[in-house]
Amino acid sequence: MNQALIVSNVLLWIAVLAALAGIFALARQIGVLYERVAPMGALMLDTGPQVGEAAPVFDLPQLVAGRDRVSLGLPAQKSTLLFFLSPTCPVCKKLLPILRSANQSERDWLRIVLTSDGEQPEHLAFYDKAGLSGFPYVLSRELGIAWRVAKLPYAVLIDEQGRVAAKGLVNSREQLESLFTAKELGVASVQDYLEQPGRA
Repeated sequence: MNQALIVSNVLLWIAVLAALAGIFALARQIGVLYERVAPMGALMLDTGPQVGEAAPVFDLPQLVAGRDRVSLGLPAQKSTLLFFLSPTCPVCKKLLPILRSANQSERDWLRIVLTSDGEQPEHLAFYDKAGLSGFPYVLSRELGIAWRVAKLPYAVLIDEQGRVAAKGLVNSREQLESLFTAKELGVASVQDYLEQPGRA
């Protein structure tokens, strides 16, 4: 009788410990899931021209000869999304269909300009292969230096007054669209908006 009681107690403790281990594992997975679904805007680096400041002014020739020059940083009828990319960046290539979609759906208020640096032949081959004729495309090392772009893909949204509306590293559609949302809300980033008192 006593032996049966001891065995049942041991089995009960094993079941309790297994349940605790299961609860711990579930709590950990909930934390991981929360991180994945939490609002994630473009990662804004604290370098280069700041949100609200005047954007650096540039007047640049396009990659393809004969196309109009591209002016940046001056007041304009539309906002400008300056998208820094590279022909060797796989994430940049992944975002090209998203940029094409935004180029159509947001064309009433937005102009998208692709920019990079490097050798012209390499970029012309990339331009043709990726079908980028619908975008202005400029090569300028100085532009990347002015914005202090260290990682790609990087995007800057310049408003109609020539001021920096939003900027940051963009690795997904959500991060790219967070720049548009930040402009609409009049904040530096979606994270800044969510961190305001009374926001959840």
